[in-house]
Amino acid sequence: MELTKSTSRPAPSLYDDQAFEKLFKDHYKALHVYVNTMIRDDEMAEEIVQNMFMRFWEKRELLNIDLSVKAYLYKCVYNDTLNYLKHQKVKARYQEHAAFSLNYSEPASHKAELNELEWKLQEALKDLPEQCRTIFQMSRFEELKYREIAEQLGLSIKTIENQMGKALRILRLKLVDFLALILIGIIFYKDFLN
Repeated sequence: MELTKSTSRPAPSLYDDQAFEKLFKDHYKALHVYVNTMIRDDEMAEEIVQNMFMRFWEKRELLNIDLSVKAYLYKCVYNDTLNYLKHQKVKARYQEHAAFSLNYSEPASHKAELNELEWKLQEALKDLPEQCRTIFQMSRFEELKYREIAEQLGLSIKTIENQMGKALRILRLKLVDFLALILIGIIFYKDFLN
């Protein structure tokens, strides 16, 4: 069976600068208002919508829009806004944890061990290949699902799974000496993290 490249292309307007500019002007304000109602941050709403249009333009040749373009644009900014809100949640949780750590008087040895573990983890992350590190951080620190990471990076879910497996194997090898400390840390902080 011979594979042939599909010659069907999106509507010509996706390739035309003037038509794209019209698309931007026709939908920008409404999309901005839509995002702003979700996050209540005018500047961030503007950034989310602008970034979506930029990605839309950059990937216009790869797009296969089954819906109306308007519905597609709303779906894109909706997903981007949800990702932004998840990221804000992770940041807030980290800040709470950092504040808790500062206020909680734990033995100096625990702080030293945790500092060393954090340093080792950062060093181990730096040793990961760039794509592998990016995928690991999006999964573990931004709490994105593999499907969401695949969509954002334009990769297959299988690639994301493979890269995560690779990252975990490498980190396990590099942090083997700290596994006991990690387990103690998890037990020590489990009530706070829940």
